[in-house]
Amino acid sequence: MATVLMCRRLPRLSRVTPISATAKHGSSKSKKEKRDKPGAAKTGTRSGATIQLLKAQDYRVLYNPAAYAKGRAGSQQHGDRDSSQALGDTFTSPGAAQAPQTFPTASSRALSPGRSALPKASTLLEQSRLYKEEAEKEKREMHDSKEDPRTFQKGRPEYRALTCDSAEPAQPLPAEEGDRILQSVAGCEGSPGVLRDYFLQLSHLPAERRAALGSDARFSALCHRAVTAIRLFSTPDLILILKACVPLAVPASHPLLNACEAEFCRRAWDMGLEQLLLVADCWRCLDRSVPSYLGILFSYANLRWKDLTLPQFVQLLYIIGEGRRSPADLAQKVESTILKHLDAFTLEELGAICLGLFKSLSGISEHVMRRIADRVALQMEDMSTYALVNVLKMLRYTRMDHLPLMRELGRVIPARIPATNIQGIMHITLTYSSLHFFDEDVLAAVATSLPSKVSYCRSKDAAKFLWSFGCLDYEPPNEEEFYSSLIKQLHAKLHEFSKFPEHLLTALLGLAFVKRFPEELIDFALREEFVQKTRGSKYELNKDLFTLGKSVEIECPTYQGSHLTPQLCQEFAEMVSSFAEREIYVRPEIVEATSLLESMLGGPEYVKNHMILPHTRSSDLEVRLSTDGRPIPFNFEDPVATKKLRDMGVNLTDDLMSQLIQGRAHNRSPTEVGNESRIPSQERGDTTVTTYMGGALPAGATSQAEPKAGLWQPGEVRLALQVSNRNHFCYGSRRLLGLHCLKRRQLRLLGYAVVELPFWEWFPLLRRTRSEKLSYLHYKVFSPALLTRAA
Repeated sequence: MATVLMCRRLPRLSRVTPISATAKHGSSKSKKEKRDKPGAAKTGTRSGATIQLLKAQDYRVLYNPAAYAKGRAGSQQHGDRDSSQALGDTFTSPGAAQAPQTFPTASSRALSPGRSALPKASTLLEQSRLYKEEAEKEKREMHDSKEDPRTFQKGRPEYRALTCDSAEPAQPLPAEEGDRILQSVAGCEGSPGVLRDYFLQLSHLPAERRAALGSDARFSALCHRAVTAIRLFSTPDLILILKACVPLAVPASHPLLNACEAEFCRRAWDMGLEQLLLVADCWRCLDRSVPSYLGILFSYANLRWKDLTLPQFVQLLYIIGEGRRSPADLAQKVESTILKHLDAFTLEELGAICLGLFKSLSGISEHVMRRIADRVALQMEDMSTYALVNVLKMLRYTRMDHLPLMRELGRVIPARIPATNIQGIMHITLTYSSLHFFDEDVLAAVATSLPSKVSYCRSKDAAKFLWSFGCLDYEPPNEEEFYSSLIKQLHAKLHEFSKFPEHLLTALLGLAFVKRFPEELIDFALREEFVQKTRGSKYELNKDLFTLGKSVEIECPTYQGSHLTPQLCQEFAEMVSSFAEREIYVRPEIVEATSLLESMLGGPEYVKNHMILPHTRSSDLEVRLSTDGRPIPFNFEDPVATKKLRDMGVNLTDDLMSQLIQGRAHNRSPTEVGNESRIPSQERGDTTVTTYMGGALPAGATSQAEPKAGLWQPGEVRLALQVSNRNHFCYGSRRLLGLHCLKRRQLRLLGYAVVELPFWEWFPLLRRTRSEKLSYLHYKVFSPALLTRAA
């Protein structure tokens, strides 16, 4: 069959896209079959004939319930890296103070500078309408990190005694009355009751007048008098002054707040739990970090846990989340209290509980998370999208599969996507990729809505979208618009990547999974300056750099930009290999396959258990055959790992087999759950090759890695046997994840014939007789079709 070669170039975006020479006229990826949706088997094939196609193109996470869709369709209402590292069978290596008298000016949120220009309107009325629509869209897209998590507090009247109401006063104090109060400060003797009343009255001034108090010397004198008299205030009066500081927008570093915090810490054990929670809420509204006070609050709550009411418990978890602190001694009590009140919580309270646990990185048992998910799955339509997203965050964090919830989510969420803000959509999408759950309806709804919202994406959001779609091997019907808009946004956010280098690598790996290589961004990511920033990151980014750098070498022969140095590649390869010897080569399914292949082919010199491509971080069983089917000896080393395998032995117990065959998502390691990836659309099959890591590179490509011994011999067929497992595939399906598809694509580019030993075939055979296993492996290795194609 002849292969058709078609090339088209857009500005500076390389992409390799295989196209079938026999594809029907008019076929396109937008008609690509839906594959392997959990619960519904889907079939489809992809042609193997290939081409090279070069295409191109050119955190403050901030109550805005309108940012999310409310309830039924049509109604409105830490910088963790999460699963952004690209790991398959891999491993994990492990504010300025303001001047006391300076107050911020209260103002409405500015419109996004990245929004599209409004279209020309023929009339003033039309212009007014368009600007109104744009303002409403802006409001939906903005996320207020102070107010949005507090929505649950509006569901019960009991929260009024526990929280600071930041709403504007119903009857504002006239400005002239404020001037009279400030004028009288000079002659005031400073009695606690008078000082308290002054703060309360000033907090009722109109917003613009309150904003001007920061530069008023009379207000500074009032604050100074309150500091001097701090111990004379009763506890209720001191709480009232602290509450008044919220509408007065007193800066978090102001001396008055310093004095209040110290005094509340001194009095804490003499206060009631209701008072302690109210003060903690005031600190949150003032955006002041108070770890000492929170430590006292948590100890107090721990001792009086049985006295907590339901609203007090939920408010406590909200404070725990906003303080980003997880008291270890409360974990068991939190879980038992969640189960005790599970049916009594409102749906918004359930969302607040999950958000608090997620923000504080609090672990939660599978049993408790499953009970929460059970209830959410039954009442999802009545839950706001904001609360639902918070439950998904915790589901993702606990790495737990919950099929009823995910199926109901796939039914409910697509209609809500257009009215959900960009960060909510990102977290929904990331949940699907983190749990390896493929749902084309949800992903298509995301892809359709995203281009018009892309200007609101932070660098993190854009990266997670690209990662998630690449991880799940999904290229949507509007793929060109989808990818070009996100790549353009990456360019617009380039300045953010110096602070958050992990986001750029996340984005570029997600693109690499779908064979897209934006050259300017890759060049930026592989420059020495950026590589040094990744080395100083709190995340382990070496493996991601290695995968990206080597993938570019193999798949982009015309790329002329920066590369990783040979020294770095060697360092990364040794790191990955060291892990593989400890964790991958010794897996029972791989040990058994290696031993049987050695027996079948004639000895250890005919099989090599290693990583042909170390940057793809999973093992291969390499076998070489002549074109007439005879095994060729080539493994004359005596690797320590192989010797260890023969000596150790593995007992295939019922428990082990159950884990191998029926293991669930929550049994995976964090790296396995969040970081595996995509299947290629179709595969290339270049035949002109040069050596690369014992394999080959496409003609014209250059490698910075030192070639290993073992050049291709005439008439030689190299097989790369893949002993796959559940975590290489989407949940409940046979749809490969992105990293493993990238690997198989690159092995074929290097001239290897990829032979799959899929877990659904191989794992059950591990319990069968030796002869049955040998028969299966013989069929796989000596496939007539394979040898015919090679010949």
